[in-house]
Amino acid sequence: MPVLAAEELTTVAARLEDAGVRMVSGSVVDPAGVVRAKHVPARRVGAFHTAGMGASPSWNVFCVDNAIAFTPRFGVVGDLRLRADLAALRLLGDGVAWAPAEMFEQDGAPAPVCTRGLLRRTVAELAQRGLEARVGCEVEMVLTPRGGPGWNAYGLGALLDVERYVLDLLAAADRAGLPVEQIHAEYGDGQLEFSIGPTDPLTAADHVVLARLIACRVARRHDVAVSFSPLPFAGGSGNGAHQHLSLSRAGAPLFSGGDGPHGLTADGAAAIGGLIAGLPELTAVFAGSVLSPHRLQPGHWSGAYACWGRENREAAVRLCADTRGNPHGASVELKCIDPSVNPYLATAVFLGLAADGLDRGATLPPEVTVAPDALSPEDAARTATVRLPADQRSALDALEGSDLARRLVGEETLEALLAVRRYELDTYGGQDAAEVAETLRYAWSA
Repeated sequence: MPVLAAEELTTVAARLEDAGVRMVSGSVVDPAGVVRAKHVPARRVGAFHTAGMGASPSWNVFCVDNAIAFTPRFGVVGDLRLRADLAALRLLGDGVAWAPAEMFEQDGAPAPVCTRGLLRRTVAELAQRGLEARVGCEVEMVLTPRGGPGWNAYGLGALLDVERYVLDLLAAADRAGLPVEQIHAEYGDGQLEFSIGPTDPLTAADHVVLARLIACRVARRHDVAVSFSPLPFAGGSGNGAHQHLSLSRAGAPLFSGGDGPHGLTADGAAAIGGLIAGLPELTAVFAGSVLSPHRLQPGHWSGAYACWGRENREAAVRLCADTRGNPHGASVELKCIDPSVNPYLATAVFLGLAADGLDRGATLPPEVTVAPDALSPEDAARTATVRLPADQRSALDALEGSDLARRLVGEETLEALLAVRRYELDTYGGQDAAEVAETLRYAWSA
């Protein structure tokens, strides 16, 4: 993380003073997908950036219910430093500012377990290959409780029921510089989705955290709560956290302008091939919570099968082609991601799988043009379509046995992720889905 010069820190301090900021929050996301933070008076923002605030290594094995899944590497001994990235500082209003933070060792070296640092390194490695990535994210959430006559999917009236919340949300997003592109009433009861404009991958992951923070902060003013759970209510619609990726080299897009299917270039096809090949091993990165398998089901538009197709919302990888209706150009959307993820880790692995496909010239399987669960066994084999792990234990076992995962995320991060997710499995795996959904409904809310 670049360190600001003394004059730059002075400029930041003046900006905070002019805005009436009294407190600065700096956050990280742990392997359980929970946002955790330290807070300082605005006058200490320089120290927050240069020296950092202390955090036990156990921060990396806090579980979704605040239990701690200690491992030989992550215990009570030692200290890490959370340093706020003031280059990404956002003003939230009412005397509060926020910045993403990264974890460092006491000697100033980046902590290997820091997922924002991992994403930063992944982007740099892409740049060394001559590649530029842009990522856009979607945020789905459920508001509880709500009033009004009833929820209609994509309905005008459904949004009007919560219009004051939505208007305040958009105003807060504008104030913080969060580029919301659209918002609508989603399929699920009480469910809203808003899309965030594409940007560089590090900022895109920051935007996910910022969006969750703003959504929950505004909700408190309206006496409602926001759930980012993959399954807020048993039997209801799950929340997704889809990501869109576009890749280019020297300004030329990889997912359009080529001779392949729907304009894919050879490199674009290889990138998609890498995604599809790696997803079964790495599902637990994108949908690894104890509630994730309840969402990751056929017929839920959640991408439960490793395959691809143009505008196929049941495929794990949906190609959005370069058309007049797509002003940002061609991209691929990863459908299997849900809000229980660490967005920095998920984005790094998303990029890493695409880069792996490019590096080895992965083969692009034939396109799937129907719902994947309707494929005959012969067509599933022909298109290399496989069901992603249907339960948490299978997903975690696949992740633990994956050499690709170790290469993409490192031993430290993999150990922490497996520890907290296996705790969830051991603690909640045998419970009724309705009971677990209620217990963890707000676990991923700010």
